[in-house]
Amino acid sequence: MGEMIGRIREHRTLDARQFAIAVRKLADSLSYGTDRSPFLGSGVEYVQSRLYQFGDSVRALDWRVTARTGKPYVKEYESPKTMPAYLLIDTSASMTVSSVERSKYETALFIAGGLALACLDRVSPVGVVGVGERALRVEPSLSKQKVMEWLLQLRTYRFDEGTTLGRRIREITPRLAERSLFIVLSDLHDASAMTPLKHLVQLHDCVVLQLQDKSETGLRGAGFVRAAEAETGREFTALGRNLRVDPAQTRAELQKVGIDHLLIRTDQPYAHALRHLFRNRGGRGRGQR
Repeated sequence: MGEMIGRIREHRTLDARQFAIAVRKLADSLSYGTDRSPFLGSGVEYVQSRLYQFGDSVRALDWRVTARTGKPYVKEYESPKTMPAYLLIDTSASMTVSSVERSKYETALFIAGGLALACLDRVSPVGVVGVGERALRVEPSLSKQKVMEWLLQLRTYRFDEGTTLGRRIREITPRLAERSLFIVLSDLHDASAMTPLKHLVQLHDCVVLQLQDKSETGLRGAGFVRAAEAETGREFTALGRNLRVDPAQTRAELQKVGIDHLLIRTDQPYAHALRHLFRNRGGRGRGQR
């Protein structure tokens, strides 16, 4: 009986082919116009032009400087060290509860897939850490096949996991030898996560994508509402307007310590806002909006 209940509580998103097409489309959208952003890898950057030397590739000629000076010049580039990216995906029960067609979890998974493929396009290794109760951790890799494997694995999820965002951050941070980028995809229902996030950004780059269902904006005029907490099953009674999750306060607290924050509503388009965030992170201080 317990095994049967476990199967009933599992759910799967789009089939593999539809899912792969959807995340590839999002990755292409995110990559457009973000060449200089460390969010998606460093790429190569122009440094200077110098006089042509024997053995230089003709393809490197700087035709504009050559025409101006009358002497052959070539462009020099540098390839900065890429920054590994960790996607912290919240697989807890509160992410799967939804009042619209696509849940916070499904939205987070599509975004994670798009970000992962965009990072690989920029030759930046990608890893993943599950911040629910399942033991999921994949070290950063440049293998598209490996990345797609864990993406497809995450299409199956449960409705009874607790959140472990704060604990996972505390576990992983001491093990990292190099500066990394952390992308958190969560509804931030873990009250213990704020302090670890503040410690994390002292050594690493960090951005939080907070998922929100429209029901979390409050139930105006609903009076008293009897509800149950998704992850613990604890029942409670509260005024509908008090059920509202206030991301503005979270955002202000995160930005104060240099963490970029973007609220993503599951009932609204988000690709443009994501692309805007990525494009602008390279040219300003962290945590500013």
